[in-house]
Amino acid sequence: MTAVPVPVVDLCPEDFRRRLPELVALYAAAMRYPEGIVEGRVPLWDDHSRRAGFACRIALDPDGRISGLAYGYTGRPGQWWYSEVSRGLGPHAAAWMSDFFELTELHVRPDRQGAGLGQALLTDLLSDRRERTVLLSTPEGTNRAWRLYRRMDFVDVLRDYRFTGDPRPFGVLGRPLPLPPAQPA
Repeated sequence: MTAVPVPVVDLCPEDFRRRLPELVALYAAAMRYPEGIVEGRVPLWDDHSRRAGFACRIALDPDGRISGLAYGYTGRPGQWWYSEVSRGLGPHAAAWMSDFFELTELHVRPDRQGAGLGQALLTDLLSDRRERTVLLSTPEGTNRAWRLYRRMDFVDVLRDYRFTGDPRPFGVLGRPLPLPPAQPA
């Protein structure tokens, strides 16, 4: 698929909450999850939008349809993901988690994948973060997500990690912030 410029725009927490069904439906399509997952994710994502440092970027098609999204917030003690990753890192947690942005979700609609949209969303989302590091988790396996994170200089923080309640192995990846300035095309 050829890269086609798509506008990346900031979505404020209120608009994020208003568009939650549409955003979670995109997530379900991108991850190839059953549609029933939408109902359970809406309250969780609503909670995320109320956390300190919340930021969301979306990409819009010319018709105004959302073709991709990326969001996260400042990670803090007491949050589930913070506690889970901290458990996995043990005494090494502070090196990564003392001041970090949790990249919670990054998804591109299946018909728009492979055109550089994920990288555009990620770059835009992380371009003005003030945290020292960014962390994320993604299911293990070779796929576009892993290739994107490697291109963006994410390194292994934890591999084959199992979060409480999920039997799948995950990789936890991180990198220092800020991102280097974008290179001219």
